[in-house]
Amino acid sequence: MLRGLLRLNLSHNLLSGGLPSELMLSNSIIVLDVSFNRLDGEMHELPSSISSRPLQVLNISTNLFTGQFPSTTWKVMNSLVALNASNNSFTGQIPSHLCSSSPALAVIALCHNQLSGHIPPGFGNCFRLKVLKAGHNALSRPLPDELFNATSLEYLSFPNNDLERKLDSAQIINLRNLVHLDLGGNRLNGKIPDSIGELKRIEELHLNHNNMSGELPSTLGNCTNLIYIDLKSNNFSGELHKVNFFNLRKLKTLDLLYNNFNGTIPESIYSCSKLVALRLSNNNFYGQLSPRIGDLKDLVFLSLVSNNFTNITNTLQILKNCRNLTSLLIGTNFKGKAMPEDETIDGFQNLQVLSISDCSLSGKIPLWLSKLKNLQVLLLHTNQLTGPIPAWIKSLKSLFHLDISSNKLTGEIPTALMEMPMLTTEKTATHLDPRVFELPVYKNPSLQYRITSALPKLLKLGYNNFTGVIPQEIGQLKSLSVLNFSSNSLSGEIPLQLCNLATLQVLDLSSNHLTGAIPSALSNLHFLSTLNISYNNLEGPIPNGGQLSTFSNNSFEGNPKLCGPILLRSCGPAEAPTIPTKQPSRKAVFGIAFGVSFGVILLLLLIYLLASFKGKSSITKSKAYNNEDVEAQMSDSEQSLVIVSRGKGEIHKLKSADIVKATNNFHQENIIGCGGCGLVYKATLSDGTKLAIKKLNGEMCPMEREFTAEVEALSMAQHENLVPLWGYCIQGESRLLIYSYMENGSLDDWLHNRDDNASSILDWPMRLKIAHGASQGLSYIHDVCKPHIVHRDIKSSNILLDKEFKAYVADFGLSRLVHANKTHVTTELVGTLGYIPPEYGQGWVATLRGDMYSFGVVLLELLTGRRPVTALSSSKELVKWVQEMTSEGKQVEVLDPDLRGMGHDEQMLKVLEIACRCVKYNARMRPAIQEVVACLDGIDTNLRMQNSVRIERG
Repeated sequence: MLRGLLRLNLSHNLLSGGLPSELMLSNSIIVLDVSFNRLDGEMHELPSSISSRPLQVLNISTNLFTGQFPSTTWKVMNSLVALNASNNSFTGQIPSHLCSSSPALAVIALCHNQLSGHIPPGFGNCFRLKVLKAGHNALSRPLPDELFNATSLEYLSFPNNDLERKLDSAQIINLRNLVHLDLGGNRLNGKIPDSIGELKRIEELHLNHNNMSGELPSTLGNCTNLIYIDLKSNNFSGELHKVNFFNLRKLKTLDLLYNNFNGTIPESIYSCSKLVALRLSNNNFYGQLSPRIGDLKDLVFLSLVSNNFTNITNTLQILKNCRNLTSLLIGTNFKGKAMPEDETIDGFQNLQVLSISDCSLSGKIPLWLSKLKNLQVLLLHTNQLTGPIPAWIKSLKSLFHLDISSNKLTGEIPTALMEMPMLTTEKTATHLDPRVFELPVYKNPSLQYRITSALPKLLKLGYNNFTGVIPQEIGQLKSLSVLNFSSNSLSGEIPLQLCNLATLQVLDLSSNHLTGAIPSALSNLHFLSTLNISYNNLEGPIPNGGQLSTFSNNSFEGNPKLCGPILLRSCGPAEAPTIPTKQPSRKAVFGIAFGVSFGVILLLLLIYLLASFKGKSSITKSKAYNNEDVEAQMSDSEQSLVIVSRGKGEIHKLKSADIVKATNNFHQENIIGCGGCGLVYKATLSDGTKLAIKKLNGEMCPMEREFTAEVEALSMAQHENLVPLWGYCIQGESRLLIYSYMENGSLDDWLHNRDDNASSILDWPMRLKIAHGASQGLSYIHDVCKPHIVHRDIKSSNILLDKEFKAYVADFGLSRLVHANKTHVTTELVGTLGYIPPEYGQGWVATLRGDMYSFGVVLLELLTGRRPVTALSSSKELVKWVQEMTSEGKQVEVLDPDLRGMGHDEQMLKVLEIACRCVKYNARMRPAIQEVVACLDGIDTNLRMQNSVRIERG
């Protein structure tokens, strides 16, 4: 340690391992910053018997620390001024003596951990405390009375916990120095106390997502420094006129979404000349907008959805003076009026998002919309609009999300729609103004959009009176994600050009008069996750194979002339057309990213039978929106989004279109594996990087659960012996998982699918290396992760090997998170035959010891070269055979004949001993993973020493 070192900043690096106690024990360091690294493990407590340390600033935020948040450590940190431990996984309670031990503490930040219990009353002793942040934890009970004695507090933030009761008027008055108060996402009730007006310095007030009620106090107008007010999702009521907004000249954001306010908008609001975002949606406001709203020159975001405002023509004539508006959401108002067609409606030159949906407006699609040259999202659905789609629609060069469904539009679908620039280009970004959504836009209370580019490229024309055929030019919409022409009077055949829409996720042509056969090329739309062509006059066989095989009978019903197994209707002597498949080469199999699950054919047969009798799907032909479009009336279609969680270069910028290209449109030649939940494809990026893409199939397994488990586990657990999850892709109702490509496939390949030549045999040192690596990965998820992870499907095909034969534990689709000393109770038998612990078939309980049984089977495979089960009914299962052989003293005969007598028998017998303990019938008698790792560590060390001696001797 460098003596005399005062400040050490190692932040924003890739440091791993634990935090050396020497740094905390230093007699010189006063500032220690190791934030934004990958440090992990528990922080060891410093004994309270040592002398006080000089540390003043400690920043360990944004790491991977786990375990109980330290307690006694702070007793020797008497000089501590700032403590930041946010963005970790600490558990336990917040120590009550923080400020009594460190009286100079001014900053405490503990956000985004797993802390529980109550907020300690000891914070009342923090007389110098200015910042206290502990949001996004599991803290409960009311705010302690003593907390309000910390009168120096300027920043108090406890969002997204479980705090309860009301704010006490007599207490909050003590916090006169508050600048920022955030108690959103709790269970607070009652009114905002009148004493709020005493907080003269307050700039931000966040009380959103609580159960608060009553009228806003008039004293709120005394908080003249307020910049941001967020009261959404409460039960506030009454009129706003009691608050004199005239005094709030600094106010930039006012969000009152989801409350019960009524009355007219008070004129005083228009005195808030710096207002940037105003949201009054989902209340009971009424009346007309005042012309004074034009005084809000900085207004960018305005949402008035779901109120009772009147006079839409006057509203638009007034709002056109708000020249900086980029988002205007005024749907579910103006009921039964006419759509303004006044050509004098201009302005709106910066408008990018416009929603005038669910207003029952009559008239035509107005010409003044053609002047909105920056418009990207247009929502006019659920009105009574008539007439054709105007040809000028193609002049809106930025428009990519158009929903005009549920109207009375007529005529043919114009080819002008097929020439919309943003739908014909393959660009994945629209270079939007980042301020478009100054506030997140809610599709429903649990789904929000923060940027416009998160919306899908969409064309919804359903529930109108369109006639004619689907234009062949539809094939030009290369980047379209959602296409809905349902419930019209379209005729003719499904154009073959529709099969060129490679990125299409949702296709709904239901309830029309379409005829002819289903194009077999639809099976090549690999991202297609929702298909509905029901209730037409289609005929012939439903093509087999490819993407069409993933849909249920509900997608095809109501077509009496269609036939095929999925409809339980025979096609006669002629067989249904099939999508040709090609057997992957042996070379590709060795590049497999996920092993073949045992019994997958039987599983597919079972699922096929179940799917044949499946009830009505969630696809409905209901014209109603069922109030799901609560604010912006966004379409209910899924978006395509690739989120890459780690990586550099091209991988870091990966998009869904890149996946399509890298897998050659998910061509069967790139299939390198098949599991119980779908296919695995090899993807080669333009820079040569290879990835493995696992495409989950909802017809083969509970897809959402598998996807969630995999992402949850691998996002939390990052270790050198766990398969790296580079990202995931949400495609409607299907899911893609993106992993590193493993050049040497799986352990199952090398043990049980190898070629008959000596070079394909794994020698003992290599097998021991693989066992050692896999055990370390398993040890990480069992011991280091908090909560622990039960894998539930440990097997040789889920142990992948890179080009150096380094082992990676993979496939967390069945995994479950468990807390210490707890088990996971399940209602199904999971795992793979031959690896399933005996207790799983009796008590339906998944435990860490269950994983140990499965890992013991893997060790036996490495030792014997045998499969856990064989296809021959006369052969015994591996575990039973080994147990019988060892009971007869025939341990050596158990070892793989290819390895026996090669000088490693003694080491192999030691591993056999620990493997046999892992597969004991009584789970309590199995060793924990730490013991197995220690055993393999010792053997592996001895092996390396032997090898080094051989090298030195020449």
